[in-house]
Amino acid sequence: MQSTVLNKQLPHINDKLQSLSPKPSPKEKIWHIVALIPKGKISSYGKIADYAGLPGRARFVSTALKQAPSHLTLPWHRVVNSQGKIAFEKHSPAFRDQMQHLIAEGVLVKNGRIKLSQFEWKPDMATLMLAMPF
Repeated sequence: MQSTVLNKQLPHINDKLQSLSPKPSPKEKIWHIVALIPKGKISSYGKIADYAGLPGRARFVSTALKQAPSHLTLPWHRVVNSQGKIAFEKHSPAFRDQMQHLIAEGVLVKNGRIKLSQFEWKPDMATLMLAMPF
């Protein structure tokens, strides 16, 4: 019953990731977790890996996001490094794009850095358990 309520609250996740197999690949797990990050919040590559059951695979999160199908329209811009910094080279087009997306969502970005204490997404265990198909 709770899972049904949560699924109604997160229809965009179900619509975009309905192709998840009964046993999703590591990439699909990452895509699903990233889709859960709400507007105005951020998470780190390492935390995403942990939430997906892939501890120590922060670099793999970056790879998975680069390889995500465009139709998923994942909020990739909500993922930063463990220090709360945009991982792209400063002043690069990708850096500017990510910063603009975050600012548009109300995230305060100063010199490419975000205050984790203020903007980090900290899902509770119930959210993770009920929202994930794996």
